[in-house]
Amino acid sequence: MKKVFQKPQSLTDKPMHYCPGCTHGIVHRLVAEVMDELDIREDTIGIAPVGCAVFAYDYFNCDMQEAAHGRAPAVATGVKRVHPDKVVFTYQGDGDLTSIGAAEIVHAANRGEKITTIFINNAIYGMTGGQMAPTSLLGQVTTTSPYGRKAETEGYPIRMSEMLAALEGAAYIERVSVHDIKHIRQAKKAVKKAFECQITGKGFAMIEVLSTCPTNWGMSPKESLEWVAANMIPYYPLGVKKEVE
Repeated sequence: MKKVFQKPQSLTDKPMHYCPGCTHGIVHRLVAEVMDELDIREDTIGIAPVGCAVFAYDYFNCDMQEAAHGRAPAVATGVKRVHPDKVVFTYQGDGDLTSIGAAEIVHAANRGEKITTIFINNAIYGMTGGQMAPTSLLGQVTTTSPYGRKAETEGYPIRMSEMLAALEGAAYIERVSVHDIKHIRQAKKAVKKAFECQITGKGFAMIEVLSTCPTNWGMSPKESLEWVAANMIPYYPLGVKKEVE
């Protein structure tokens, strides 16, 4: 019988801690599949900061380094400069990357650091209780915006991909989603291209992945996938934001 499905070697056997319906697990698998296909597992170093992905070192079967909240790009910069022959990636949530870590990601991209960033945008703080994030949508109810986010008091949701794409040092920026099979397949292609961008020495690459948080959104897994399509994609349009040939 032909084997049509198997666990990527770049994932460990440890059960994941993510909530039911969370799409972190899907993205983990995509990254692991790409590592296997590019045959870079033994040469890859991942950086996991604080957030829902804090235990990523338990799931990826490669060398991993923990970073302080928001500081993954700074740690990745140091690791890559010390080990320029290694493939270095960060795996960060929106509360981490767009808030406390905003300076780190902006300057890493502006310097053109040859690292790859996987940016999970679920428009909320997941691990710490569902607070409003810089990416929370206008009108979105969170534990710290119980009446919905308002532009006049909290500002506008940050489109990080568009912002980084304006920087000279960024080589490849794309926003994808994993709310259905078609988009999951497209997301994998983008992740693979981002790693190849680093391998070929082009420079900084980031893939923003629109993701779900059923627990803090107060929705079922199915409803959360539909919410991504109906609410997040209109504000965060998918596609390549910058690609240097």
